[in-house]
Amino acid sequence: MTDRRLAVAAWEALFRAQHEMFARISDDFEGAQLTQAEYDVMLTVARAPEMTARLRDVTANMLISQPSVSRLVDRMVSSGILSKCADPDDGRGSLVTATDQGASAFRAMAAAHARTIAEHMSALDDDELATLKTLSDKLRSSLGDDGDLETGETDTTHAD
Repeated sequence: MTDRRLAVAAWEALFRAQHEMFARISDDFEGAQLTQAEYDVMLTVARAPEMTARLRDVTANMLISQPSVSRLVDRMVSSGILSKCADPDDGRGSLVTATDQGASAFRAMAAAHARTIAEHMSALDDDELATLKTLSDKLRSSLGDDGDLETGETDTTHAD
């Protein structure tokens, strides 16, 4: 059995580090073309083939409720960042696709955001970063998370 005190201490350290890091990298979105929530949507869309993702996949990757994601996506469609159409494989679902404007805004934001993340993560060396990723993936996998644990280079943070 796992040492409970150590497990709690490790969780608290992980949670606090994530929370503090998230606060620091959130500054990237002040005055940016995309809000942090829009960036999160675009991250899922940009990683999908042909920059088109099922709305349910976008929702699954977000940390907000399905109705909130739907409203956010609708605002992004209205602002020209995404287009939306019925999913031909699922009559109840929708597909969202990055527009040229959205893809351009995402690429610019992703580059800047990745620099900020790398800067803050530079407290760890490459071996430590690889270990952190492996351990984080293992934790997520143990929870039954069906997210993409094999993603290579990340353009985000936020992430989870």
